Amino acid sequence: MLLRALLDCCRSRQDLALENLALRHQLEVLLRGKPKPRLRNRDRILWVWIRWLWPERWTRQLRILQPETVIGWRRRGWRLYWIWRSRSRLGRPRLNPEVRELIARMSRNNRLWGTERIRGELLKLAIVVSNRSIRRYRWRGPKRERRQSWGTFLRNQIKGIRAADLFVVQTIGFQTLYVFFFIRHERRELIQFNVTASPTGGLQVIEATAWGRQPQYLIRDRDNSYGADFGSKLASVGIEDIKTPYRAPLANSVAERVVRSFRQECPDHVIVLNERHLVALLTEFVRF
Repeated sequence: MLLRALLDCCRSRQDLALENLALRHQLEVLLRGKPKPRLRNRDRILWVWIRWLWPERWTRQLRILQPETVIGWRRRGWRLYWIWRSRSRLGRPRLNPEVRELIARMSRNNRLWGTERIRGELLKLAIVVSNRSIRRYRWRGPKRERRQSWGTFLRNQIKGIRAADLFVVQTIGFQTLYVFFFIRHERRELIQFNVTASPTGGLQVIEATAWGRQPQYLIRDRDNSYGADFGSKLASVGIEDIKTPYRAPLANSVAERVVRSFRQECPDHVIVLNERHLVALLTEFVRF
């Protein structure tokens, strides 16, 4: 004790004040009346400040914390500081609202003007604006009404939707046969299929309304084999004809999967002799 007292006499007044502050603060935290007192933000700031002012001996007087905890607080404080410093957006400043309104008005009143034309007219007024800014603030026209997506339509109308598709099969005598079928979306049930050498729209419409189970919508692709009057004949019996987009087989994925199953299981492994032979093969496959 005597040696420590002599050594304390040689220490600076600042070291004694910081040591006294550290010990008193820890005593105050322990006397807050809780079994495990929680430190507040001001306590964390105080210890970060003590570490900065007293880097040589601050760990010797630390009793209720680990030194790594105080170092973590300091790092977190630096992150928050630089987040605050970089809160303003980098890059060029935003355009004046009057210039933005001028760009929108010029593009609205002159709808045939492109970006370069608008930029040239602004340069005549001594207003320098990049093409990117003009494309951002030019008039876009009235907003389109948001429609339901294709997936939402299929889920909402699944009970009244049937899909139709056809594929061709070559016989041993180089005759082209068309296989036309309907499938229900709700149960993935194959309603009807037919094999013919010359498909007609009237025959297909009769098959679409077979057994009194008339659908509300019929989804099909844009193949010319359906015939030019296929859509009008569907409308005459109260079925709405829905054509899939160009080169979008996934829009009619239910029917496309049936086509793949037919091909992989039947025509790709058997040489078809004639129309009767193909009907027998497909009928056996459907029953299986």
